[in-house]
Amino acid sequence: MNTTTTTTSSNGKGTRTVPLPAADATERENDLRSLATMDVAELGQLYAAGTVPPTLEALEGHPRGRMLAIRAMDHGSRGSALRRFSGWGAFPWEGKSFSGRGATGTGINRIKLLGRKNWFPFRTSIRDSVIDGAPCIVLDYDLEENPGFIRAIHDELRQIEPQLFLGPAMLKARKGPKFVLWFALDTSQQSPPI
Repeated sequence: MNTTTTTTSSNGKGTRTVPLPAADATERENDLRSLATMDVAELGQLYAAGTVPPTLEALEGHPRGRMLAIRAMDHGSRGSALRRFSGWGAFPWEGKSFSGRGATGTGINRIKLLGRKNWFPFRTSIRDSVIDGAPCIVLDYDLEENPGFIRAIHDELRQIEPQLFLGPAMLKARKGPKFVLWFALDTSQQSPPI
């Protein structure tokens, strides 16, 4: 049985051989909790080795999410406090909801702030990463219904293990997106729709 696959960027720069994900979430090495113990560099290595599913159907639904590590705040007491806060049941960001079974789709963030709400929609597509030029799932917030500060967000995702997706949240800048934090989504843990 083949245990590797080759992922190639559309610009030809991102070819690499990576292990295929195992069949189900019970065979994973990581989950949202273990990812939250990693620093920015460790998460970056996992993301670099991640893959992209053939279609966006792998994200379909309402996966649970977690903020993991913030640039320059991932060590020491500040990092520990942020990790505890992001794992707290009352943390405002619950995850994202996705719809789309081909190469494009839509989604929205689930926020717990004065009740549960769907806020800040985005479009999804499989494109090259601004980080390394290899394929990723891009979450595009540049939609008319979003406020300017949300339209400036550039998120990406890659599958790092079965049903587990990792991504950088970045802010668009004149010289290209600037990394802000890592987040993850676990499709084996679905939240009720809003």
